[in-house]
Amino acid sequence: MGYPDKPPSQSSRHQGSVKWRFPEVHPEGRKYVLIAAVATFVSLFVWSFLTWPLVGLTIWVAAFFRDPVRVTPVGDDLLVSPADGLVTLIERVAVPRELAGPQALGDAPVLRVSIFMSVFDVHINRTPIAGTIRQVVYISGRFLNADLDKASEENERQHIVVEGRDGRRIGFTQIAGLVARRIVPFVKPGDMVAVGQRVGLIRFGSRVDVYLPDDMVCQVTLGQRAVAGETVIARVGAAPMVGVAQ
Repeated sequence: MGYPDKPPSQSSRHQGSVKWRFPEVHPEGRKYVLIAAVATFVSLFVWSFLTWPLVGLTIWVAAFFRDPVRVTPVGDDLLVSPADGLVTLIERVAVPRELAGPQALGDAPVLRVSIFMSVFDVHINRTPIAGTIRQVVYISGRFLNADLDKASEENERQHIVVEGRDGRRIGFTQIAGLVARRIVPFVKPGDMVAVGQRVGLIRFGSRVDVYLPDDMVCQVTLGQRAVAGETVIARVGAAPMVGVAQ
């Protein structure tokens, strides 16, 4: 299971210096990096013409599973992005049947924000609020282009519901894409999570949908790039974004 990045304390916020460093490779991806590296080494003695392409593949696999440190904004009125990627859809939709009902998100339509992750984005997903994991529902399915609207109903996916300390429930869905073939959870029902904590990853290209409760106002626009654990997706009582249906 991943652990939340710790926000800087008030006392240390303006002290010392921060240095850039290469992001670590998440443990879930290390075996894939090792496989690619071994294949590269073997190619030196068998198919030398493949060595440089395999070197590039090894670097890409390591980059795909990178796990950068994130500084998460703090506030009970905030909902942060669960994924890195491009905001491709913002629309009011019916609650997915797996998330409907009084014990989850209810039955009224909600605003859905979809974030598409390319194979070059960080694929570790994070919880948008602090609280308790109430549901983790995995559904097998197809592998359509994750950028398509119907992917939210037909693709392999995993729904997660988090209940905050104030009782507000937030639902979000990890959706596999054309290349992705595995959604890996890091949490289970009953787990306590901090905002921005790692909750899972999707291998090789995918999408995450997050469902906003009615008291939260969307704070992103179509075409904007979101950063998991850092970008504020919605805020309680904020002014509506221009051109965004609420």
